[in-house]
Formats: sequence, C-alpha cells, structure tokens
Amino acid sequence: MINLRKVICLCFAMLVCAVMRAEVKLPAVFGDNMVLQRDQPLKIWGWASAGEAVTVQLNGQRLSTKADKNGDWWVKLDPLSAGGPYQLRVSGQNELVIKNVLIGDVWICSGQSNMEWEVSKTNFSESDTAFINSAPIRLMKVWVETDYMPRSDITTDGWHQLSKEQIDRFSAVAYHFGKQVSLNTDVPIGLISDNLGATAVETWMSNEALMEFPQYKEELAPIVKAEKHVQTLNKEFEEIKDQWFKEYYFKGPGIEGEWFKPDTDVSGWETIEASGNTWENEEALKSYDGAVWFRTTFDLPEGFYDEQFMLNLLQIDDYDMTWVNGQKVGETYGKHNHRTYFVPKSLLKPKGNVLVVRVFDAGGIGGFTTSPFWGNTVLWGKWQYKKGLPINPDEFKEPNVPSITPFSSPASLYNANIAPLTDLRIKGAIWYQGESNVDRAYEYRALFSALIKDWRRQWGQGDFPFIFVQLANHLAEVDSPQASNWAELREAQAMALQLPNTGMATAIDIGEAHDIHPKNKEDVGKRLALNALKLAYGQNVVASGPMFASISVEENKAIINYKSVGGGLVTKDKYGYVRGFQIAGEDKKFYWAKAKIVGNTVEVYADEVKNPIAVRYAWSSNPGALDLYNSEGLPAVPFRTDNWPGITKDKVFLPGPRF
Repeated sequence: MINLRKVICLCFAMLVCAVMRAEVKLPAVFGDNMVLQRDQPLKIWGWASAGEAVTVQLNGQRLSTKADKNGDWWVKLDPLSAGGPYQLRVSGQNELVIKNVLIGDVWICSGQSNMEWEVSKTNFSESDTAFINSAPIRLMKVWVETDYMPRSDITTDGWHQLSKEQIDRFSAVAYHFGKQVSLNTDVPIGLISDNLGATAVETWMSNEALMEFPQYKEELAPIVKAEKHVQTLNKEFEEIKDQWFKEYYFKGPGIEGEWFKPDTDVSGWETIEASGNTWENEEALKSYDGAVWFRTTFDLPEGFYDEQFMLNLLQIDDYDMTWVNGQKVGETYGKHNHRTYFVPKSLLKPKGNVLVVRVFDAGGIGGFTTSPFWGNTVLWGKWQYKKGLPINPDEFKEPNVPSITPFSSPASLYNANIAPLTDLRIKGAIWYQGESNVDRAYEYRALFSALIKDWRRQWGQGDFPFIFVQLANHLAEVDSPQASNWAELREAQAMALQLPNTGMATAIDIGEAHDIHPKNKEDVGKRLALNALKLAYGQNVVASGPMFASISVEENKAIINYKSVGGGLVTKDKYGYVRGFQIAGEDKKFYWAKAKIVGNTVEVYADEVKNPIAVRYAWSSNPGALDLYNSEGLPAVPFRTDNWPGITKDKVFLPGPRF
C-alpha cells in the first residue's frame, strides 16, 4: 500500500530542490535600461547552482557554460558596436531577461561630495524635454556601503532612463559631463554614480594598493590576513555575544542601579563637554578604562512632526548603549562605526527628553571622539557623567567586531562599491575628490597616482581615460601671499597628469568662498567632457586652460611661457590686467605681482623683487577673481615654479580616531 504522506513529502522535497537549483542570478549592475561597453569583449557573469548549465544570448550571440563548484559562472561575448536596444537573456533552470539594453560607453563617476552633489541642489534645471525624451543616456546610482574585503556585488536601485525626476536626483557633475559627451558623439552613454561626501582618497583604493604604503600597512595587515568581510565578523560576534555580554560587558553599578532611568539621582555626577573630547583630556578619566555613563537632556526641534527622531551620536570609542527617556534605542560595537539611532516619536516629549549613553572603553583613548559639528545639536554643551564598571584592559576579552567608517577607513569604499564593478567593461572614469585630503597634500601626490594605477590594474583594461577635477577656489581671500594646503593639493592633483591618458578640469574660477559645494556644476561637467572628447573620442578640441611650460628671467621680470593656449592668451579684465601672480627673490618672500600678456607669454614683476627666482599663480585656497584664460574660455591652471617645502610635507595618514 502506497504511503500517501511519504509521496507528498518526497514530491515537496523534489520541488524545493528544483526551486533551489533554478535560481540563476546576475549582479545588480545588470538590469533593464543598462548600457554595456561597446567595442570590447563583453563579460557576463553571475551565480547559479554548482554545475548548473547557463546560457547567455545577446544580439544573435549565444554562449553556454556551467557554474563551478562555488556556483560562479561567466561567459565572454564578442565586441559589439554602438547600438540597441537589445535584450540580454540568461537561462539555466530559470530565465532572466534584461530589457532595453544599449551598447555604448560606460563611465564611472566617483569621488566625494562635489561629485555626489545632485542636480536638484544646484541652480540648474533640465528644461530641454526633447533631450530628455531622446538622448541615449542611462543613469545608475550605487548605494554606498563599506567592507574590509572586496565584495562581489553592489547595492543599487538599477539603471534609469532620463526623466526630470531621475536627472534631479543624480550627480550634477556626472549628468552635465554625460550630456556634453552625448551631444558631441553618436554613442549611448551609461553613467554610474559611485561616490560619497567627506571621503578621503584612501577609502577608494584597494587593500593591495594601500599595503605598499607603510602608513596604511599597520592598519590593513591584520585585515588582509584575516580575509573576513564585515558580514562575517558580525555573524561571528553574534555567535559569542550572549556569553561575552554577560561575563565581561553588561554589569557594574550602572547596570545594577539602572542609571539609564530618567529619575536616577544625578546629584553626585560630574560635568563634562563630552562630544569631541576624549577621556585623555580630562584628569579624572585620563587613566580610566571601562564604563562611563553620560547624561544630558534635549528638546525636539520646533515644529517637529516626523514619526522618528534621528539621533546622530557619531563615533564612540569603543562601545555604547543608548537610552532615551529610560528606553533603550540602540547599541554599537567598534570605535570607528557611526552611531545613528532612530527614536520613535511616541517615546519623545516636546521638551526635556533624557538621553543616557553608557560608553565603554576597552583600552587606549575613550569617549565621543568626533566633533559635534557633524552630528545633532544634542551633542553640544555640558553633559553629566559618572564612572561605572572599571576594567583592566589587559584582562578584558575584546571581541573582534567591525570598526569602520566610510569617510576615512582605508579601502572600505573600494571593497564594497568599486571592486564589484571591475568585471564590467568601461570607457573610463571621472573623479572629483581631494577636499578631505588637503591637510595631507604631499601624501596625496603618491596616493592619487596610485589610485589611478590601481583602478586600471583592477579593471585590466590598460590605461583607460581617467579625468579629474582640480579643486575649486574656496575660503576667504588673503591679504598677502602665504602658504596654502589647498594650493598644495591642487599641485598634487596636477602631478597626476604625468600618467598616460589622464585629463584635468580646472575649477579655480568657479568656486565659492563660503560654500565648499559651489553651485556651478555645469561648467565642471563641460570641462570634464572636453577632456573626454579629446582623450577618449579623439576629437580635436582644446581641453585645458593655459598651463605653465617654462620660466625665464629678464632683469627684474619673470617671463612665463605657456602651453595649451589654444587660440591665444586673453585676459577678461577690461584694462588688460592679469591678477593672481606672486613673485619672490632669493629671500623666498613672495609679493603680489603685476603681470601682462605679451603674445603667448606673461611678464611678471614686482617693485619689491629686483632679482626674481620664483613665481606662483593662483597659489591660495581662494585666489579671488582671476583674469587669465585662453581664447576658448578655459582658465589658466594654478602653478608654482619653485619646489620649496610646503606646509603639508610631512603630514601622512595616522591610525587612530578619525571622522
């Protein structure tokens, strides 16, 4: 007699196995409306069950393969010319169909906030509906994450066709770049916006590249040796957390006395400016390790109507537990991790909310390590504090937890957001970053060139075009010539032009003194596009403003010779003046100089300098109004003729607390 129950169970098991085997997957970069790189072999890859047969079809090409023992598979299709739209079909036990695929040029658009800055935050609004409806431009934004090791996939909401909404929420620099390239070529353009504000250059470099630098090797060596992703470390911590929590961490007088309660007697507590002030700055805490309880009160912003209040406590060394009005709202482990807790509106009062944070230091510095400037106003001012559980750091069992910040943890952004894209064929990259490295400008000389070489090596596409923005003018003008870390960073950027197939868009004339995010992103994008048209598309265009070529001295005048003058040197000043020059003699003291255009040279002199030996141009964080351009309207590039040591010469990355 047939056992019906066993038959049903067997059928169900077979169905589950079939479903499990059926799941052929593609990386998130593959999706409807995408652009694939023209004129290069097309690698299509993904995942399936081990040994599963996978077939890929595109525009008449059909290739089959099998997933390896790890479930990985890939095929390489023959190059295709620009065109489309096509369908990309990937089939195993199931079938995936990627629709509306164009073959064109894919550009990676990366850097920090001035690349991230959205069109909607500028003074530009795309009003050309015909362009929106017809231009073959596709947009993808990567949702930035962090990791210790290279990931296999990104997080994104996919590729989008042009629309007013999609343009407004996309990188302004990248959009204007793509628009100009599209208008001047007959090629579909795919733009991948992969950037994050306030990030240092080393976050966008690979572990391998940074291990070549001694200042990064100390921090990265254990990470590289462990070969563990953030997700793996979190999983391992969860497995031991309960026992560790009870045995080492969650105890002491503060826990026993429930100091997190609003009615706790705090009459004996001390006061401290907690945020941005490590314990080592306080005599009472200088040699203390263990738990310290901090308490303050805050009011809700006037007119607050959201369902949640975002409590941004920034970074805390090493661990924290946080309560609002006696209710626990979050906990975080790892000194570099940023604490952002969302407090339900139902838990809050209009005024007098009690915030309690138990900070636990396992050795070294402790406390709220980030400037309160970056977080809630809740962080400002005096807090009350009291010591809780003291520990001996030599005996304390410290768990191995992720401790990572997207803004400065070396390689963290490369691993999560760039590495997964390196199998995708691209045309090139545009880059706008440097503000976060101005205090280490000399170090940037080596780092930036290493990043370009690193990306080219990781993509394995030779010297693909790499085009970058030289930092805009920013901060107040100065009364007299002086040293400038911003000027030194611009110099470090320009040095990368020694690498093949690189281009630079100078923004020295379109910044804003009091806003590090100048609104004019259109000209930045256009200047990047000029470089692309020259380097990547072979067009005969002038892509740069006048660049220093050589210096000679005639009596008390320095004669500056230029290259990239295009149709000739011009000044925008109606009287023919040329501002922005400094000149120095053997005493190395610089004076503002007078200057005039003579043909394709500029004569520079100052009454105070009889025997000039050095000239600088636009050598300032913000040199003010400038006049010198080529006839194509591109500004002269900042430079100096001397090589005297700058103010950032010996400053390099240091392990320790950081934003």
